[in-house]
Parts: sequence; structure tokens; C-alpha cells
Amino acid sequence: MSRTLIAILRGITPPEVEVVGQALVDAGVTMIEVPLNSPDPLASITTLQNRFGDVARIGAGTVLRPSEVAAVAATGARMIVSPNCDPAVIAATVSAGLESYPGVMTPTEAFAAAAAGATALKLFPGELIGPAGLKAMRAVLPSTMPLYAVGGVSADNMATWIEAGAAGFGIGSSLYKPGDSADAVAAKASDIVAAWDAATK
Repeated sequence: MSRTLIAILRGITPPEVEVVGQALVDAGVTMIEVPLNSPDPLASITTLQNRFGDVARIGAGTVLRPSEVAAVAATGARMIVSPNCDPAVIAATVSAGLESYPGVMTPTEAFAAAAAGATALKLFPGELIGPAGLKAMRAVLPSTMPLYAVGGVSADNMATWIEAGAAGFGIGSSLYKPGDSADAVAAKASDIVAAWDAATK
């Protein structure tokens, strides 16, 4: 099982993004998103794509409008992650040839996102739904549609989520908080990767 761990770098700034990105890639985290409500996000995404695009999947988070999809696509990044299920954003993402990770919280939203062409579903907020809720949704959704838990995921509970059917995770504050040094991110990423490897071996 490949490591499907998306680092969410909410609040990161362009001057620090390359060293933080290097710390993540070195630790084995090869999916990285910069939420669009971060400072100058497209500059950070462009830097990550130019520096790590050949070894990591780079993308944007908190994408709410089709116009934002176009702006991200222009950077060369490949992932569009949203907190909500908007078929127009999903369609724009698919049309641009990018991967779509819309946020869902209910089976109705999950099926709508899948029908619109989502690559995988972002179960958000994960801490409200919990592993039990994920397991119930996993029972009715197509087995080919991956579910990523986002929110409330840490090295301590990752195994429980995987057992419930999580195919991957989006991890924010457990990996990066604004102001964290690259060394701090490297240490946290090492713990997260070790927990993933232990839970999936």
C-alpha cells in the first residue's frame, strides 16, 4: 500500500515553502497541498511544483471556484482539494486533467462527488465523522472510490482509521503549523510516516 499522505501546509509563506517541502519529501511524504487561504498560495504552489513536481504530487487546497482551478492548473500542479462537494469545481478539475479531492460528510455528498468525477473523496471533518462513520460509508460506496480522512488524524489514531477503511489522509497541524521550522516538520513527518508504515505493513 503506497503512502497516500497529503501534507496540508495551511498558512505557509513562499520564502519557507521550499525547505519545508524538502523536509516532507525527504521523510517520504510525496503529496503536498497549499490551501488557497494561505499567504500568496500560488507562488508557494509554483515553487513546490518547480522544485518537487517530478517526485511529488503538488496541489491546492480550499479550492472553492472553477476559476481557482484554472489558476492552479496554470502552475503545473496536479491536485485540487476542496472542503466541500461542488460538482462545478469537480468538473473543472477533471476537464483540466487534474486530480479532484472534494470534501464530503454524508453518503449523499459522497455519491454526488463520485458521479461528478472525483478522483478520491476527502472525508471532512474527520473528527466529527470518526472511524465508525467512515466504516458505515465505506460499506455502501464503490470499493474503487478511495476515502481520505482529514481532520483529527494523528500518528496515534492512524491505524484505527485505516482499519475502518481509510485509503489515505490529509494531515495539517499534526505535520505543519505556521511558523514551524523545517526541522520540526521533518520530525513530525517522520512520526507520521512511521505510523503509516506500521499500520499498513
